[in-house]
Amino acid sequence: MKLLPRRKAIAVFAVLALAYFLSALIRAITATLAPTLVQELSLNAADLGLLAGAYFLGFSLTQLPLGAWLDRMGPKRVESTFLLAALAGCVAFSLAGSFAGLMLARVLCGVGLSACLMAPLTGYRRWYAPATLMRANSWMLMLGALGTVASTLPVQWLLPLTGWRPIFLMLAAALALSVLLIVWQLPSWAAPASTPPAPGLPAAAPPGYGEIWRHAYFQSLVPLGFFGYGGLIAIQTLWAAPWMVRVAGFSPAQATSGLFWISIAMLLVYWLWGMVTPWFARKGVGANRLLQLGVPLSFLPLLGLAASGAAWPAAAPWALGLFCALATVCTGAQPAVGMAFRAALAGRALSAYNLVVFCGVFAIQWGMGLVIDALRAHGWSEVVAYQGALSLYALCYLLSYLYFLLAKKP
Repeated sequence: MKLLPRRKAIAVFAVLALAYFLSALIRAITATLAPTLVQELSLNAADLGLLAGAYFLGFSLTQLPLGAWLDRMGPKRVESTFLLAALAGCVAFSLAGSFAGLMLARVLCGVGLSACLMAPLTGYRRWYAPATLMRANSWMLMLGALGTVASTLPVQWLLPLTGWRPIFLMLAAALALSVLLIVWQLPSWAAPASTPPAPGLPAAAPPGYGEIWRHAYFQSLVPLGFFGYGGLIAIQTLWAAPWMVRVAGFSPAQATSGLFWISIAMLLVYWLWGMVTPWFARKGVGANRLLQLGVPLSFLPLLGLAASGAAWPAAAPWALGLFCALATVCTGAQPAVGMAFRAALAGRALSAYNLVVFCGVFAIQWGMGLVIDALRAHGWSEVVAYQGALSLYALCYLLSYLYFLLAKKP
């Protein structure tokens, strides 16, 4: 394993960060465009939900094969190829004249952008010193938060000037630039050489995912990734806005402003994590210790929201932002998973954990809606139904943390 010189490491990070910024922007942009799409293409709420889910469907379909491809072919070849699919998806979205066309284009975007975090983390595992891995992970997520910010007010300002179709053509052009930079700057990749079998013994089977799923440390982090990391994304990207509107009584414009500032807060928190994690590493404080100390703090605003309901409406965006900011400690588990396995398995380990996280996003986004509807059907008021759904999520999050504390680790 050969570490990159400092200048080359910075250039590689910048190139990969641009691709991840674009992926976060494209992932979140449908929320900003929703009113326009509804009006122009006569979409209903179910169509919008399916359109948002189509991205995650495409994203999830590739995670397991993606890990094997990254280990074998490396980030340069894999991510540049995948981004071409995302480029085609953006062009298809800009040209789509029906809901089916929009949905298929979003699936293609999800497929094409599914390597934008796993490819960098796989490369960093080999190119960067272990003490800097958590910093690189945090700053990549910071650039993702910046992409989410760019998908809100900047897109709203641009929309009256260009319309939504040219915006996707501009995104396609940006992806093309990103592909060229990746091909130019990323180092070449050599798959680790396999050890020849002893005379008279059959060749060893190529490494798969069995070793990863059976790994005690990986298993200890699965529930926390599902409910902690997945819940953070689910609440930030979906349930924060309905809570502000339905429970706190905000207008849609006020809720959008609240989401904007929540995204800004998370951007700053990810930057701060990138600054302090190398110091923690020098002091011997690793991801496990940070999770043990940090996760309980994120329970406090969550429980405050669930208990107060509509009692202090002005506090809702602050409490939601505080939960999202404090729950970012769960993101530190991802580079820890990559370091728990030998370099030849890093891509598969990271992709398997990413699949757990995004399954959690889907389950919590859908599951909270099912709970809210079920409680409303049993006569609960809307505010109390939201409180009940959030309380159930908080309980699952707590149990996942307790499992992490008690699970056997190597």
